[in-house]
Amino acid sequence: METTIRFKTKLNISSPSFKHEGLIPRTYTCEGSNVNPPLSIERIPEETLSLALIMDDPDAPGGTFDHWVVWNIPPVKSIPENSNPGLEGMNSMGELGYTGPCPPSGTHRYFFKVYAVDVLLDTQKGATKEKVEFALQDHTIAYGELIGLYKKKN
Repeated sequence: METTIRFKTKLNISSPSFKHEGLIPRTYTCEGSNVNPPLSIERIPEETLSLALIMDDPDAPGGTFDHWVVWNIPPVKSIPENSNPGLEGMNSMGELGYTGPCPPSGTHRYFFKVYAVDVLLDTQKGATKEKVEFALQDHTIAYGELIGLYKKKN
């Protein structure tokens, strides 16, 4: 899905661990504990039945790298650190769940994209980002994103 989609309601996505366009702490990367950072979600519409979250890196040398694909998250205002909040899909490492930032060179941008959804998605655990995005097409009622940056310490 395009990140420039316009919805009536824009979700406010933030993290107590880093600011929008700020540096992601090492804990949440391949050089740290490699666990997901905590996220806060505000302005969730009343009719939301679930949330979906996609974290990806469009700056990866081989094309966009998917770090975390998760859906059918209850419409909660926060996702805790090191959690499994819903059904998880396949990341670009070929694994289920979260894999943290680990850019081969330079500073990369990591987009935490959150979708408010008017249904529970009928998508099987282990689905790819593309399958989840397809399922979201007619059911997303609000959207927001948080961008974090990371550069390895080499």
